[in-house]
Amino acid sequence: MTTSNVQHALLEALHELPLLDAHTHLVGGRLGARGLHDVLLYHMAISDLYAAGCPTGTRLTQYPGWPDAAEAHARIEEALPYLDRVRNTSISWGIRMILRELYRWTDPSTLKNWRDLDDRIRETADDRGWHREILGRAKIERTVTEISRREDGQDDDVLQYSLEWAFFTRCQWGEFDTALYELERCWGATPAAAMPIGGVRPPTQRVIRTLEDVHEAMAWYLEQIPIDDVLSTATHLSTDIDYRTVGDEEMKQALARRDVAGISERDIYASYIHEAFLAGLEERYGDRLAFQFSFGAEPLPFETDSRLAQRTIGQFAAMAGRHPRLRFQCYLSSAHANQSLCTLCRELPNVSLAAYWWHNFFPSIMSRVMAERLDMLPLNKQIGFFSDAYCVEWAWAKAALVRRALAGTLADKIAIGQYDFDAAVSIARAIFYETPQTLLGIRPATQPPGTA
Repeated sequence: MTTSNVQHALLEALHELPLLDAHTHLVGGRLGARGLHDVLLYHMAISDLYAAGCPTGTRLTQYPGWPDAAEAHARIEEALPYLDRVRNTSISWGIRMILRELYRWTDPSTLKNWRDLDDRIRETADDRGWHREILGRAKIERTVTEISRREDGQDDDVLQYSLEWAFFTRCQWGEFDTALYELERCWGATPAAAMPIGGVRPPTQRVIRTLEDVHEAMAWYLEQIPIDDVLSTATHLSTDIDYRTVGDEEMKQALARRDVAGISERDIYASYIHEAFLAGLEERYGDRLAFQFSFGAEPLPFETDSRLAQRTIGQFAAMAGRHPRLRFQCYLSSAHANQSLCTLCRELPNVSLAAYWWHNFFPSIMSRVMAERLDMLPLNKQIGFFSDAYCVEWAWAKAALVRRALAGTLADKIAIGQYDFDAAVSIARAIFYETPQTLLGIRPATQPPGTA
């Protein structure tokens, strides 16, 4: 068989494999798209359009709010003139797949016809059977989302949960006390949604002024973790922060300078609070939940760019070494750093990698990342898929893109004699389905979605 024929046969085989989706932002009871805007204006698609000249680069109203019809329709009409300019991108390919395969729509979206398409999608917005059919077509048995999006637990049969609440080590554009604000907004509260990138900061119930406040607020935060209901706690490690060990006296002095805080204070706040968080997690919960973190995407005024310093990779290695009972799992958004992270996973037993995040989620980059990880890491140290989707339509599309990329990567390895066909399929099953169970604790479905 030619490499092309092998790749085609692999793709067919991979389409039959079950998937466990390790990270999404799906909302219980509202798994599907609410209208055309949820497909056409997924945040990665907005970035395409903004780069092409569309005036607005911000996301639509985010959970716990929802875009109303006026907002959604205005943004769709604003985007339509720029669709032709982005027809080459893989995200646009995903949009076309969704519209063609799920909604039987093959015409270009125009000012004349987009409302018909929008109506077609809105007709199934509350059809939970349809949402499960989409998951069934993708063979996604279960997906992990934020516990703040659980709602009333309507979809607990297909969802498991992660705590994505405070981001102590994510920089925000133009801010220097983010770590303090993130901790104090949770102090006295119960787990809720994370702050968006570039979000307006609402007033907090309590304000951190002293070192004792920091300790009290952190103890509260750790106590609120719903350990029996979550698989992980998810956050971000910014490469702009200089992570180091900070003593009590240095933190006290930095707290006194909060009103004039700059880069130095930012690094002190983040380093101190983050280390307190890791120490508390390890002491209270050990390896009962994974510490998931994203790496390599830094805030811009609207979204992020892909950046990751070698210094930060080394500092993360020191963190993982200091806390051997914690399970660290990285979502990487920087292809150039993949080889470095693989070397850490080879030497640090408590570090693993999960799939292809944000700026890595393009077929050419995924193929490179896949090939490196398959060469360097055992199968039980890598998870092969998560969609980062906000609706099941995008989980379906991203599953299709990942399967295509992996089929090509595996075909190349068969061509050079590294694997045979059966080994390639078994390797794909391991990273798609088996490792998410052993590394993260995702449960396979007793009855896969869409099979009733």
